[in-house]
Amino acid sequence: MFGLGTQELIWIFLILLLLFGATKLPQMGKAIGKTISEFKKGMREVESGTEKEDKKEEKQEEKPQIPNKK
Repeated sequence: MFGLGTQELIWIFLILLLLFGATKLPQMGKAIGKTISEFKKGMREVESGTEKEDKKEEKQEEKPQIPNKK
């Protein structure tokens, strides 16, 4: 994980604990988790939207073009 060992992660956690306190850390973790899940959900929606557009374009290309006769 980014070349960080166990000791470095413990030090980072302790510093965060001192800066934000024991009550704020769970709230921050929950907020970060929600943000990540919303981001992933948005990315999935964008991907599915582009796939639908691609399929729609493929169907239009498959239809033979009939020239208009006057």
